[in-house]
Amino acid sequence: MTLEFLRGWLTALPGGSGPFVAALLAVAVALMAHWLWHRVATRIVAGRDLFWRSLVQRTRRPVRLAFVTLALFLALAPFDLPDGLNVFVRRALTVLTIVLIAWWLRMAFSIWMTIHLRQFSLDSEDNLNARKHITQGRILQRIGNILIYVGALAAVLMTFETVRHYGVSLLASAGAAGIVVGFALQPLLKNLIAGIQLAVTQPIRIDDALIVEGEWGQVEEITSTYVVIKIWDWRRLIVPLNYFIEQPFQNWTRETASLIGAVMLYVDHTADVARLREKAREVVEASPRWDRNVFAVQVTDIRETVMEVRVIASGRNAGLVYDLRCDIREALVAWLQAEMPGALPRTRAEVTSDPDRRPSAAAEVDEG
Repeated sequence: MTLEFLRGWLTALPGGSGPFVAALLAVAVALMAHWLWHRVATRIVAGRDLFWRSLVQRTRRPVRLAFVTLALFLALAPFDLPDGLNVFVRRALTVLTIVLIAWWLRMAFSIWMTIHLRQFSLDSEDNLNARKHITQGRILQRIGNILIYVGALAAVLMTFETVRHYGVSLLASAGAAGIVVGFALQPLLKNLIAGIQLAVTQPIRIDDALIVEGEWGQVEEITSTYVVIKIWDWRRLIVPLNYFIEQPFQNWTRETASLIGAVMLYVDHTADVARLREKAREVVEASPRWDRNVFAVQVTDIRETVMEVRVIASGRNAGLVYDLRCDIREALVAWLQAEMPGALPRTRAEVTSDPDRRPSAAAEVDEG
């Protein structure tokens, strides 16, 4: 009875202002209803987990807009609007509903992924499991966002009759326009598929140590189209996603961060390898960078002028191994200079005198 009275009163307003007044009243009622709903929802989720609390707080604006949209739709439905205005209002409300659904889905997905990734930290020394989940999460989040955007855009375009028919005819045809569109979208689709492959197979992860295009660095960011590698001198190398599917590269932290570092020494053939091995062991065992797994000193080559000695030692990650190698080099070179200078590389030459050999032309000129 009250609704019928209100409808009659709004319809009887002069100047055809009934729909406008109804829209204002609907917005006011929707805002009040949303305020009440938000207070009730906040109390309901107060004792629940972080996902639901975050979802209620971060989706406050899209839910408010959803209340307003629904109220406008219900308020304007009883009025006989002009055909053009009626079509515009209904289409606008439909598009707004689609956008709201996509907005809510994106925020819900983002909240869930953020809470899930909080369980893992890259700061720990053995962060293989964390790098695995964070890489998968970030790639899948970007792919999920793209799919939500594409789905929302497709749904919006389908509300327009002309665009819908054009899209259907374009997909059904195999003409030049379809070929052009296919070629234009090929890089995007290739990187999108590469992103899915990277998330599933994980040849690289966040914070992995890689050698790409002759540069050593760590994976800093993985987007939906490219990977950012922070090189050791703080430069950034930007590499397309499909590179890691199609091209070979080195991953130093694929299964574990531990690595074996090698130090090459070139000494004289008279060097005492046993003493050198003892000194190398002393240096390595005194270093906190050694993980106490691998150590060896071996003569790996004999050349005309030098003997090649290789010292290998392992460390927990690439950075520690690099510093350990530098420590070994510095300590062993200083020890060779102080304790075994004869073991440093030398060039030998034998000079003999031949009394039957005639002096050269230059010597004859000097003697003259």
